[in-house]
Amino acid sequence: MLTDPSRQLRLLIDSVRDHALYLLDPEGVVCSWNPGAQRIKGYAAGEVIGTHFGRFYLPAERESGEPQRLLRLAAQQGQYASEGWRLRRGGSTFRASIVIEPVVEDGELLGFVKITRDITEQWQAQRLLRDAQRALRHTQQFETVGRLSRGLSHEFNNLLTTIGNALDLLSLRVAGDVRASELLEAAQTATERGALLTRQLLAFSTGQTLIREPVDINALLQQWLPDLQRGCPAHVVLEASLAPGLPRVSTDAMQLQTALANLVANAAEATLEGGRILIGTALEHRLDPDADTALQRGYVTLSVCDEGHGMAADIAERATEPFFTTKDVGKGSGLGLSQVFGFTTQSGGFVDVSTTPGVGTTVSLLLPATEDPAHDR
Repeated sequence: MLTDPSRQLRLLIDSVRDHALYLLDPEGVVCSWNPGAQRIKGYAAGEVIGTHFGRFYLPAERESGEPQRLLRLAAQQGQYASEGWRLRRGGSTFRASIVIEPVVEDGELLGFVKITRDITEQWQAQRLLRDAQRALRHTQQFETVGRLSRGLSHEFNNLLTTIGNALDLLSLRVAGDVRASELLEAAQTATERGALLTRQLLAFSTGQTLIREPVDINALLQQWLPDLQRGCPAHVVLEASLAPGLPRVSTDAMQLQTALANLVANAAEATLEGGRILIGTALEHRLDPDADTALQRGYVTLSVCDEGHGMAADIAERATEPFFTTKDVGKGSGLGLSQVFGFTTQSGGFVDVSTTPGVGTTVSLLLPATEDPAHDR
């Protein structure tokens, strides 16, 4: 018969297996231990009773006196509830929901009741839901910005075409006027810069239609290297290491040139005085990240490697976000790497970024080699 109140209470506590229920003395020493506590934390009663409950807290919390602080708050407020990471036997952690209530008799504090519940699964599910909601909002924002950018860039491109044609005609009329020629040249340079920004916006918004054709990347690089070197500061040396016999790739040569110019410009800004930038090509066999099969295919790799200061992890994570830039206002649009990623993705390839603070950064464009059984595995 369940008529003895003490036996009833003991059976009730021992029957609770999804909560750790135990008593603490006023100093926080464990006085009792139910089966739920053993299941959640992994310790048998004989291993815990007589020890301080601070053993379940992370080392940094123990050192800062967090367990004692929670007992003081519970005594002052009549109850304390919170969430946090706690330790199991063996050192693994779990997410805990805890409640601490003081035990008071005739105004005297006799100890505390401690209730702990393992909420790791619920916490992880909430995190996944929050991440999914954040990703959805992020995608929706990008789609909105993409539509706006696409419309503005087309309109802007029409205006630049008109301005460029007018400047070309004016240059024929002021051929003998040195000052006027200088002003026209500055205006034409600004127009070309505007055209580059337009192409970057179109690539970001995927509104740019690539004119794809089979191209020999090595041959194009040989043509572009002099202009790329002239675009670098005097203290930066541009070198090339081109693998011979590469297959052709199907891409837009103009967009490829823009992407390479963006990468070299970024590398030049990051490179310390007397440093070098290495442009390299190679043939690699990789798994297609968008394919469902394990078939490897050939990719022509175009990489730009600098000996600069590298990027911190938080900067590298955001480097491809449109409009994100670490440059001062007016020094950059934040579209450079976005154009690179957008163009490469539209060409059926992908981008690898490897960066180490204090060592440098390597950005590699992997473009699918033209269909050739010899290049697929």
